[in-house]
Amino acid sequence: MTWTWQLESADGALVVVRELAKESFGSQGDAESWLGEHWPSLLKAGVDQVTLLDDGRVEYGPMSLHPESTD
Repeated sequence: MTWTWQLESADGALVVVRELAKESFGSQGDAESWLGEHWPSLLKAGVDQVTLLDDGRVEYGPMSLHPESTD
């Protein structure tokens, strides 16, 4: 199995972040750990949401990278 993140704008369009090579992971846990470390830089690069793919099949998402409002 190969796990990857699909990077998206708020409307679901794919976003290419030139500073980041396309990452692939051997496990779901590795993919989620990577996202936990990199989500702030993804937001700064214009990524609004992500979808986790397992060999190209949607595992879950889209999931917003924006913090929830506490209003």
